[in-house]
Amino acid sequence: MKKRLLSTLAGSLTLMLSASSFAGHHDSDGKEVIMNNLETGMSMGSVLVSSYDDDGVVFTPKLSGLTPGAHGFHVHQNGDCSPAMKDGKKVLGGAAGGHFDPEDTGKHRAPWSEKGHEGDLPVLYVDENGHATQPIFAPELELDDIEGRALMIHAGGDNYSDSPKKLGGGGDRVACGVIGK
Repeated sequence: MKKRLLSTLAGSLTLMLSASSFAGHHDSDGKEVIMNNLETGMSMGSVLVSSYDDDGVVFTPKLSGLTPGAHGFHVHQNGDCSPAMKDGKKVLGGAAGGHFDPEDTGKHRAPWSEKGHEGDLPVLYVDENGHATQPIFAPELELDDIEGRALMIHAGGDNYSDSPKKLGGGGDRVACGVIGK
């Protein structure tokens, strides 16, 4: 378990660090996504979503007001951040549906895996002041495929697996925005 966790963390850190070299070097087709707190409806900032030389997508956040630490960060199927009912309970951001999974894999995996949801992204790192500014690179995505879909931040981290908790264990949905067309 420790070896797997270290491997996952090392992979995330590698993607996050390599993503920093993408800052300012992506195509001009970027989409600014306004991210709103699902509880209050207030803006938490934005994420610039851009293609990178047809080799993936870069997510450049300018966010504040989040709890420090790692947060699950995903592209969800539907471009709707409204609440929805599930099992008789109101789920904030529930209308966004599940993670974007065009190949219908039904599996939550690492963002660099071709065997899981395409919407699985590297974790979003939030500093001790509640700010997220570190660019994130998703090599398995194309901007055209995610336009019109929701971008979601979860309360907890993400272990890139369905075990021990489904969908990486990210928990509640805390912020959402729609990637423009």
